[in-house]
Amino acid sequence: MITNWAKRHSHLLLLAWMTLAACFAVRASAADIGEQAPAWQATTLDGRVIDSDSLKGKVTLVHFWATWCPPCRKEMPALANFYREHAKDGLEIVAVSLDEDANQAEVRRFVQSYGFPVAMMSASRMDGFGRVWALPLSFLIDRRGVLREADWTGERTIDAASLDKIVLPVLSER
Repeated sequence: MITNWAKRHSHLLLLAWMTLAACFAVRASAADIGEQAPAWQATTLDGRVIDSDSLKGKVTLVHFWATWCPPCRKEMPALANFYREHAKDGLEIVAVSLDEDANQAEVRRFVQSYGFPVAMMSASRMDGFGRVWALPLSFLIDRRGVLREADWTGERTIDAASLDKIVLPVLSER
């Protein structure tokens, strides 16, 4: 009986589901572009504590990733190359791994040649960025601490061209 009713009224069920989903939708980013970026703190794999305050004056890309995420693994070399080229210009990349703590050795092996700071999510306070709903996920913060790019997900791949297009203009601002 319910099955027949559901078949006859599937349009109503779809409408109800869409309404409910819209009511409970959670934005990925808790901060808006053009506003102050959220405060955050991370303890890197080498034991350094870095935070949003200590990186004011630098352009910071906060990048959420994991070793089990194929798009993440693909983007990391582009990030490493861009970091090597532009760290002298005031760029900082902080990669926050969502891997389980038990996989920390694998994270260390994977990032050993990249040069930018890497932290485990469990050793970080990143609540202000909202729900990490997709990987990879990046946020770009300018020298004044203003969020310039939010919810930069795997749908918009990070590669040399996108880094040049999105990050270089922010790096050139003084």
